[in-house]
Amino acid sequence: MDRPRILLTNDDGIESVGFVALYDALSTVADVTAVAPADDQSAVGRQLSRRVDVAEHELGYVIEGTPADCAVVGLESLCPDADMVVAGCNKGANLGAYVLGRSGTVSAAVEAAFFSVPAIAVSLYIPAGEVSWEEAATEPDDFREATDAAVYLVENAPEAGVFEQAEYLNVNAPLPGDDPAPMQVTRPSTMYEMTADHDSENGHITLTDNVWTRMRNDDIPDPDGTDRRAIVDGKVSVSPLTAPHTTERHESLDGLAVSYRR
Repeated sequence: MDRPRILLTNDDGIESVGFVALYDALSTVADVTAVAPADDQSAVGRQLSRRVDVAEHELGYVIEGTPADCAVVGLESLCPDADMVVAGCNKGANLGAYVLGRSGTVSAAVEAAFFSVPAIAVSLYIPAGEVSWEEAATEPDDFREATDAAVYLVENAPEAGVFEQAEYLNVNAPLPGDDPAPMQVTRPSTMYEMTADHDSENGHITLTDNVWTRMRNDDIPDPDGTDRRAIVDGKVSVSPLTAPHTTERHESLDGLAVSYRR
């Protein structure tokens, strides 16, 4: 069987440790072409550019733009024959429904879905406070759980018919432990813990996501079957998702439309 052709992108930048780790792992089972940002584009969502500069790179192509830019220029111009888009591996988890629209990693997968190309977003959970962000996940082996899950899904999900229903998968993996992490199919958590503290004396407002501290302390109400609960329990979370936005008919809104300007 022919090896699948993968367009690999991310939002941490083409030189990031997680990206190179995922490139090397996927290259064992697929033909991988990197189309990735030149620098860190974390939390830019689906931001698009009017024009981007592109240059050849030893892994493929480097783009002066966002992850969504990379998906568009990759699928439209640089590797239009890609069978799948994989985005990651992001240093930091992308968990919860409210995060999906912010994440550059997830946004690249969403962009691919609009091209009708299956996609997988892959992220690594870094527990808050155990070590500093800079000291965490600095070696390729730190991403082993994430890259193992990505390789497994690339090899098996298409043939199993996963993408006949899901348009993309959001994968979050823990740091490696003593035993290999099991995999659980999940749905995005809905708990929202953003706060905005106004320091009127200094004229600024500090935005804080308190979820991360609660996760570290295992103080989350998220039930079994949610992405956040799975990752706190040391599992690889795989959420099968569709590109936004779903549409549901509402009788109340239908009634308003009928009575409009009558």
